[in-house]
Amino acid sequence: MAPMVPPRRQVLRQGRFKSARQRRRFRETLKRQADPVGAIPPILLQFRSFATIDRSAMAATNATKKTSKSRAPKNGKSEPAKKGKPVYQRILLKLSGESFQGPQGFGIHGDTIREIAQEVKEVHELGVEVAIMVGGGNIFRGARQKGFVIDRATGDYMGMLATVINALALQDSLEKAGVFTRVLSAISMQQISEPFIRRRAVRHLEKDRVIIFAAGTGNPYFSTDTAAALRGIEIKADVILKATRVDGIYDADPEQVASAKLFEGITYRDVLHQELKVMDSTAISLCMDNGMPIVVFNMGLKGNLLRVVLGERVGSKVTPA
Repeated sequence: MAPMVPPRRQVLRQGRFKSARQRRRFRETLKRQADPVGAIPPILLQFRSFATIDRSAMAATNATKKTSKSRAPKNGKSEPAKKGKPVYQRILLKLSGESFQGPQGFGIHGDTIREIAQEVKEVHELGVEVAIMVGGGNIFRGARQKGFVIDRATGDYMGMLATVINALALQDSLEKAGVFTRVLSAISMQQISEPFIRRRAVRHLEKDRVIIFAAGTGNPYFSTDTAAALRGIEIKADVILKATRVDGIYDADPEQVASAKLFEGITYRDVLHQELKVMDSTAISLCMDNGMPIVVFNMGLKGNLLRVVLGERVGSKVTPA
């Protein structure tokens, strides 16, 4: 009768090894027999784990992915928060330089520009494509600068540079708020902005980016109001929203005349005939010729921009007759 061979673990306990190296190898052999996966190099374990995934779990995951793809909008944008349905899908917001100066009366006020960026973000989260035209009156007012006599063309170019400063400040505030932004300048400044190209601007909007127009039209003798009208028509905006310090269009300056009358709706021709200080006549004529509506509202009241985009009755609207 053959002698009975003790089990391997018993041999290990009895210490029948000539060296520690034999003992270590024997232990490794036992580990591999108990857990074959342990014999596979660690770099390959990730592939083995994929191979052993439960097929039902994979099917459930694929079904979830298909459902999420079917619910996602075709343009790739995230679904807007349920704050209401916007009546405008693409807007051009005209911000004067005074909008940036806040209570200090000059330059750029940090809290004010952060509030503007937050309001733009709220509108952008609704899925609205936002383009912004900025002025530069808080820094330099061109040939209208008080106490400074200068050639009109030179003063206008200096004013264009002021708008670039405001555009960069607004871009920084928007990006800190989590909004992807591009600055498009009518004057070439490759190190700090992109040149304005109409198709590129539209593509940025389609990619869910806010675009900021700087340097006006790039030509003297044209205001940033005219530049806003021109850019709004070029990018096929639904409306031009002009942000001001007052509640809309009045028949007189409400800051000087307490009895000034507010127009909730008015035509382009009435604005021109009554010489109302809404936008300059060139901008109004350009909007009238191309059927571009204008909404004038008070940007100083928090939430007004969102209410305008949602179609609430805010400010004054300029439309064809």
